Amino acid sequence: MADPGDRGRGGVTLIGTQVGHALAKIGDDPKRRRGYARKKPPEGFVGWSEDTFQKLQEAEPEPLASRFKVTNAMLLAVINRPGDCFQSMKHLLTDNHEDRKWQRRHISQAIAIYRSLLAGGIVQQFKEPDEQGRRARLTIELQEDFALNQALSTFALAAFDLLDRESPSYALDMVSIVESILDDPRQILSAQLKKARGEAVAQMKADGIEYEERMEQLAEVMYPMPLEDLLLGAYETYRRGHPWVGDYTVSPKSVIRDMYERAMTFTEYIQFYELARSEGTVLRYLADAYRTLSRTVPEHLKTDDLVDLIEWLGELVRQVDSSLIDEWEKLANPAEALERQEQLEAKVRPVTANPRAFRVLVRNAMFRLVELCALENEEGLEELAPDVDWGAALDAYYADHEEIFTDADARGPALLRIEEESGLWKVRQTIKDPAGDGDWGIDAQVDLAGSDEEGRAVLHVQGLNRL
Repeated sequence: MADPGDRGRGGVTLIGTQVGHALAKIGDDPKRRRGYARKKPPEGFVGWSEDTFQKLQEAEPEPLASRFKVTNAMLLAVINRPGDCFQSMKHLLTDNHEDRKWQRRHISQAIAIYRSLLAGGIVQQFKEPDEQGRRARLTIELQEDFALNQALSTFALAAFDLLDRESPSYALDMVSIVESILDDPRQILSAQLKKARGEAVAQMKADGIEYEERMEQLAEVMYPMPLEDLLLGAYETYRRGHPWVGDYTVSPKSVIRDMYERAMTFTEYIQFYELARSEGTVLRYLADAYRTLSRTVPEHLKTDDLVDLIEWLGELVRQVDSSLIDEWEKLANPAEALERQEQLEAKVRPVTANPRAFRVLVRNAMFRLVELCALENEEGLEELAPDVDWGAALDAYYADHEEIFTDADARGPALLRIEEESGLWKVRQTIKDPAGDGDWGIDAQVDLAGSDEEGRAVLHVQGLNRL
């Protein structure tokens, strides 16, 4: 019986010879060589031999590359525990197998991050150790899973203080700050820019603007960048006091906020910006934003509106791909995740299981109708609710009022009334009119079973009615 090793060696020689003859016939033409499909080895072919094992034994081993990195989260964890955090970090950074050059780099990075935390008021340093032996402590109460995993997380913490907590747009402004420190999703931003410039060109043509002037004005059109002046100005001030962040820059953008303000579902957003080939990019960005919002914003800065928005975002991602959220939560809270998994018996979590997030989904779906009414977009309205005579309803409304407002107050929870009944919710979205009468609104019923089945708020719209 032939030795398997010999069979492997013979197979390699035979196939190598065949490949050589085939390539010799093709010649040096690179196009023909690219198109050449190499034959698969015969079934049962063994691609190794005694020589392979000999090389593995005698060859120089590949060097291991360290992936050690000093992060904000690491320093927070060390500072937050009893004992001398400075000695703990010194031991961590010097008692390892890194060469001295990289140890010095890690030490410099740790000092830079510590100074940033100290300057941001997140850490307080003691002259003498306290009763727990600590020489520094965190100045604010942070949630258990609090983390500063983004390079500019400390800048975001400092920028949060620039916002007015009483502002109607506070929750969305907090989202804009967090989005500004995330990596740019190039495909989404390019699609937003294309959409913005297309709409701008259409408007300029309607206004009769000449081609040359259109091109000049078009160069100034960009994708949405909320709080651009505030963030760029704050970053310049922050960078002067924290020069070690110079390798990074703040990047104002609006994906979460844009989706929320447009009251769109994931599918609608993909269709609106024609991002069918980049769904994965959109989903990853939403998941990263959800994790950053959940873990970077301190609890004492979260208002009810912001918590609602974070819950909505998490549920939106979960309904598209639950693994992106469930696996992360399993790592953060294994006991709770296991209990929830046992309760759901490996089934997809129904969208109504999170009442807070589902209310936001309902509010967004209702406000989407308000926005379409404000634009007098009867085609879009008929697509969402074909049984309603939108033309007659809009004519009747505009006979009473000149405009439909869609500002932050118009989309607030105060203008949405929900009556929860068994199997369905009755909802009325009051229209914010210029006179402040609030006498018009959109009535609908929410099908809870249908919502769970489709993973979104399923509405049966009854119409735009006057009280």
